[in-house]
Amino acid sequence: MNKFNTQRGFTLLELLVVLVIIGIMLGAVSFSTMQSSRQRLQTDAQRIALLLQLVREEAIVRNRPTAFEANENSYRFLVRNDNKWELIRDLDMLRERDFTLSPTKLLMTPATRLDGNELRIVFGREPVDKPFVLDLTLGEDHVAIRADGVGHFVVD
Repeated sequence: MNKFNTQRGFTLLELLVVLVIIGIMLGAVSFSTMQSSRQRLQTDAQRIALLLQLVREEAIVRNRPTAFEANENSYRFLVRNDNKWELIRDLDMLRERDFTLSPTKLLMTPATRLDGNELRIVFGREPVDKPFVLDLTLGEDHVAIRADGVGHFVVD
């Protein structure tokens, strides 16, 4: 028997088993990275809470009222200049943004509504504001942003 004639390699069955295992692993990884609508709503709420804290601090630093304004599709930040509200354009962090998923229903307690379906939260120059709860609802998913009036925003 010639020991140089032995062939080594993988059988077709072994290659198919490896491909199936790779496919299952890729499927599991892609499934775990997809966010549910609840997770997306939670992410939006956390972003808004951080931006509310920033815009509140901007009101104190600029010594002018600032505001968060939102409808069911998007939200933006405003500053009061010469008796009119204008978009904040000098800070990219406070640019106008769309909700990740829309329509997102907004409800604020205590209630403050503008014309139509828009909601506005105004921050004054003082370091203490009124506490509020901002509820974001998307289908059956619900998230709340709670403000204590002294600059702390918590997402529930």
